[in-house]
Amino acid sequence: MGTIKLSRKALEHNLDIIAHQVGGKDKIAVVLKDNAYGHGAVMIAEAAAQYGVKQAVVRLEREADEIRDFFENVLILGDRPTKINSTFSYAINSLEAIETFLAGSRVELKIDTGMHRNGIALCNLEEAFKRMKKAGLVCVGIMSHLRSADTLSSEWFWQRKTFDTVKIKASSLAQKYGWKLRFHLSNSAGTFRSVVCVDDMVRVGIALYGCLEMEKTLAQPSFKPILSLWGDRVATRTLKKGERVGYNGIYEASADEVVSTYDLGYANGLDRLASNRYTTPEGIALRGRISMDNAAFSSDKDELLIFDDANHYARSVGTIGYEILACLDKDLKREWIS
Repeated sequence: MGTIKLSRKALEHNLDIIAHQVGGKDKIAVVLKDNAYGHGAVMIAEAAAQYGVKQAVVRLEREADEIRDFFENVLILGDRPTKINSTFSYAINSLEAIETFLAGSRVELKIDTGMHRNGIALCNLEEAFKRMKKAGLVCVGIMSHLRSADTLSSEWFWQRKTFDTVKIKASSLAQKYGWKLRFHLSNSAGTFRSVVCVDDMVRVGIALYGCLEMEKTLAQPSFKPILSLWGDRVATRTLKKGERVGYNGIYEASADEVVSTYDLGYANGLDRLASNRYTTPEGIALRGRISMDNAAFSSDKDELLIFDDANHYARSVGTIGYEILACLDKDLKREWIS
């Protein structure tokens, strides 16, 4: 099957921009959930740690187990602890969840500052602290999540203001219960909305991978995508004028044309909606229907660049780069190229 190639230079370039923005490497937490947005969690974890990053974020405990040796702390967003580990901390997303955590677990309380997805209401903050203490948990952080940081609106401002209020109240409660807290609100886009980073860390995902897109009214950092997807040629033939290729024959050659199949399909993460409508960065057209394990292109190259910018590919199917990256097959070969 195809190959994912990763640029170490691009990764370091992106980390340099982020570190400069937030005032140092110590404030960076790399988001490695869902196989590091399709890039390969262990590979990105190792490279980020070599750069000097000490914090990471994942969704599941098993993901944390894969990368635990690279970081001082791994925040787990969507799982409950099955063991006590001094490297792991777990997000608490509701009041009801508090009693389901193992006593002795390190936890980070999520506050709903306006996204209205996960987290407790600010009015329940003191109640949450009481219940965490009673359950034998150790609260090490307070967090929230921005809903519109990549667009120019008032929402980023009032969420930021609400979280600042949270910090004051939580700090006072933490003194009462003997807990030392860290505070973090910003995702990739939010990281670039302030001149100064006022929280203890930022959680960077899509910016790390070079695919952050800000609304045109906002400054766009000069990130570089670190992932490119390549296919290997399976078979080549010359379509005669009027011949059709692939399922249902949705592409008909208007003249004699050389067409090759490549070893990638929708089972590997190519979106089927790109069928007969996508052109590679090198100007090579996709011909006909994408099938499960193959796609045909107007080319006879032995190795073909499918995309080197997930956002560009995503636009051909009306989605976002996040979805394209996250759906890349975990079994695809991944390698560093620079």
